[in-house]
Amino acid sequence: MTAVALHPTHSRSRCRLALVSAGLLTLGAAACTGGDPVSGPTAADGGGRAVGDIVVFAAASLTDSFTGLAADFETEHPGTRVVLNFGGSSALAQQIVGGAPADVFAAASPVTMARVTDAGLAAGGPSVLARNRLEIAVPAGNPAGVTGLEDLADEDLTIALCAEEVPCGAASVRIFVAAGLTPAPDTYEQDVRAVLTKVELGEVDAGLVYLTDVRSSTKVDAIAVESAPIDYPIVGLTGAGGSFVAFVLSARGQQILREAGFGAP
Repeated sequence: MTAVALHPTHSRSRCRLALVSAGLLTLGAAACTGGDPVSGPTAADGGGRAVGDIVVFAAASLTDSFTGLAADFETEHPGTRVVLNFGGSSALAQQIVGGAPADVFAAASPVTMARVTDAGLAAGGPSVLARNRLEIAVPAGNPAGVTGLEDLADEDLTIALCAEEVPCGAASVRIFVAAGLTPAPDTYEQDVRAVLTKVELGEVDAGLVYLTDVRSSTKVDAIAVESAPIDYPIVGLTGAGGSFVAFVLSARGQQILREAGFGAP
């Protein structure tokens, strides 16, 4: 199983101080977020980010919908920039608990969200923003002739799954247990988008991803599987984050999520 690489944790204050002292006024410096640096204005509020920024940590499967949400939110709130950091929910939660500066956390699992709220880092209680389901993704045309979940237990096929410690991997485990199957993965990936990429490139015969990921790609076909809905919780971590959370839960925010294929909460 491929382990998820996580950076050493620091207290929130020490992490921010290190960024400011080094003059690294961009969110996403590896020591604090584990993501790619995000360029922006040089004026800062002392927290390692530009004044007016709302920093959102979100599950990788929310990439397309939250990119659209951020653009609409910025249009409605001139002078505010939404800085997006996507990744595996478990890694993002650990970064937040370790001190990474963030205003909003949107996870693909209530269990993962609890790691942040139980640490006392939320400004309020989480809300379910949407629901999702798992589906089998195969390269366009389904060259391996995959027909169902049992094919993901076929050692003659090349299969990609999410690592069990991330939400899509944990959900995959539940599906296989319920079906009485033992999967035969050739690779475990740290987030669902990495699985989707493997399928799109034809590097694997099939992968288990979210329904919304399949819909976001023109390079894969989908095969339905029996699965329970998966709740996606969101919470504001600061007062500034509350406005973005409210927008995600608003009629316009929910419309964008429905268009991406997410189910109603």
